[in-house]
Amino acid sequence: MPGTAPSLLPPLLALLCLGCAAEPKPDPDEPWCPYKVGGDGAAGARLCFRPPARGFQCAARACRAHRSAGGALVANVLRNGSVLLQWGLRHWGPPRPAAASAALRGFALNCSWDGTYTRFPCDSVELGAACRDYLLAEAHGSVRYRLCLQPRYAPPRPAPPAQCVEFRVEPAAMRDIVVAMTAVGGSICVMLVFICLLVAYITENLMSPALGRGGHAAAAARRA
Repeated sequence: MPGTAPSLLPPLLALLCLGCAAEPKPDPDEPWCPYKVGGDGAAGARLCFRPPARGFQCAARACRAHRSAGGALVANVLRNGSVLLQWGLRHWGPPRPAAASAALRGFALNCSWDGTYTRFPCDSVELGAACRDYLLAEAHGSVRYRLCLQPRYAPPRPAPPAQCVEFRVEPAAMRDIVVAMTAVGGSICVMLVFICLLVAYITENLMSPALGRGGHAAAAARRA
């Protein structure tokens, strides 16, 4: 029956996503993003689904955006150590006809990071054609990442060149130190203001009467 298919879809997807990263329940009206995560080209990667991050904007205080040279790929590095990747097709060259857009098979995301003497590969991700963002939940601090995204089209059309973005995640310890120093600095400023006000009060209300009495005594002695 046509009415029973939507009710069976969420349990089916839950079984397919067993062992995937926990994702919030997506809006049924939004297209879900299917993806596979594999390390070193693992063939047994499980199919997962995630909801799109519609309308996300990188706020200056909690996020730092890094854009690829071609402008197609943006890495939004958040203060909590996660990285939200966003991309669009219009930056991969001139506008294409609808038939070319229909031939889009998906995207390939490759990750690597710099070590002390060499570059190490991260997990590679295969994303569906409906995907326009992807979340790296936990990125290592003080490590320079390089992420490259490439669209995949049906033959005989060749894949366009990949666009890459590089960024460094601020370490969690450094973020805690900055927050602590900001709090201590604010407390010190408040204490300094209080001390300045106290000194001004003492000078105005305690020292001035004493000086006045001393001046009157000196004047009386001169008259005597």
